[in-house]
Amino acid sequence: MAAQIFVISGASGSGKTSLVRALQAGAPGLRFSVSYTTRKPRPGEVDGEDYCFLGLEEFRGLIRDGLLVEYVEQFGNYYGTSRTWINEALQGGQDLIFDVEIHGAKALKEHFPQGKFIFIVPPSPQELERRLRQRGSLDEPELRQRLDRVREEMAELTWYDYLIINDAFDQAVRQLQAIVTAARCQTSQVWPIIRSDWS
Repeated sequence: MAAQIFVISGASGSGKTSLVRALQAGAPGLRFSVSYTTRKPRPGEVDGEDYCFLGLEEFRGLIRDGLLVEYVEQFGNYYGTSRTWINEALQGGQDLIFDVEIHGAKALKEHFPQGKFIFIVPPSPQELERRLRQRGSLDEPELRQRLDRVREEMAELTWYDYLIINDAFDQAVRQLQAIVTAARCQTSQVWPIIRSDWS
């Protein structure tokens, strides 16, 4: 079976990171694509599992050497995805899941148009603001910057294959699992495996 790519994006505060973790726990065989970033680890994050945390010059070296399939600067930090790592995983038949912002998703779509692209939204702008304030780690200017960014992102979501409203978390997880299951049952995935039995 050909390896699958699932790319998940969503506004800061949409809950996509929690959804990705829950999806991995409930859909065996998905390998998380660990992005590079120059931002500092948040409490509980593990280097090499959540992100690969790099210094700015080290990150710039990856850009210079063409080793990133996509990268972006967001809120003063850089994020990027390893080209070599993706290719090796796909050649090994490994299904991949990505948690990236819109610009990164667009770059991945250019390189891997067969992927499934999923956008996560909160139920309302008011709920999004409530979630961001609840974090307690954002000052007012950064909060406003993130909310403004969401409006820009919402204008882009129409080219995604799927849109999930994260109002009830368990339901959103089930919807993600359904997308993965459906993709793995596509004729183009299953028929090459059983074709010889029916020849």
